[in-house]
Amino acid sequence: MTEDRLYFRQLLAGRDVAAEDDLARQMVNFIYLIGDRETGEAVVVDPAYDPQGILDVLAADGMELGGVLATHYHPDHVGGDMMGYSISGVADLLELASVPIHVQDPEGDLVTKVTGVTNTNLVRHDSGDVVSVGSIDIELIHTPGHTPGSQCFFVDNKLVAGDTLFLEGCGRTDLPGGDPREMYESLTKRLARIPDDAILYPGHLYAPEPSASMGDTRAHNTVLMPRSAEQWLATFGG
Repeated sequence: MTEDRLYFRQLLAGRDVAAEDDLARQMVNFIYLIGDRETGEAVVVDPAYDPQGILDVLAADGMELGGVLATHYHPDHVGGDMMGYSISGVADLLELASVPIHVQDPEGDLVTKVTGVTNTNLVRHDSGDVVSVGSIDIELIHTPGHTPGSQCFFVDNKLVAGDTLFLEGCGRTDLPGGDPREMYESLTKRLARIPDDAILYPGHLYAPEPSASMGDTRAHNTVLMPRSAEQWLATFGG
């Protein structure tokens, strides 16, 4: 794959889209657009807050939406009610564009419950499945811990990690469906084969920089420093 063919954009909710949304500015979610410039097809990762704005960005870039990749079911990523707010997301997007929503199988029922979309809107996957956008292959990696069906996306040596791994820290494991031991396994085993020169793109802007190499993240992120599950659980297990 040539870099010119890959279409990849990182959008910050509250700035690049949903600029007038106070909650979006507070939550600092990232939304990702991944596609094939030659075919003009793209998918969106976690289209919360401003579905129309996301479609406008794609249109301005000459791209057309062909699907949604959901990292996990929390409303700040896929839409729904949270903290007394109603967040736009996949249900609103489907009213604008009829596209499939790709989820890990354990997350399917949670996505339907939170967003109100139906099972017919979902494509349920297992870890290792590949979603192709034109000639761009995106690998889906099941990384439970933050939620039962959390997933990361690996494409062209880029890891879009949702709330599994941030540049500093990792997703919470004390929310419903969270599991500290599964998070440890995801961070240390399921993502172990991601090379150090791959670039990590997290689900939130929780660090001064929006991305970093996996090598730098492994060297400096405290959640990757314990040498055993026991050490990790004693420090981060809540």
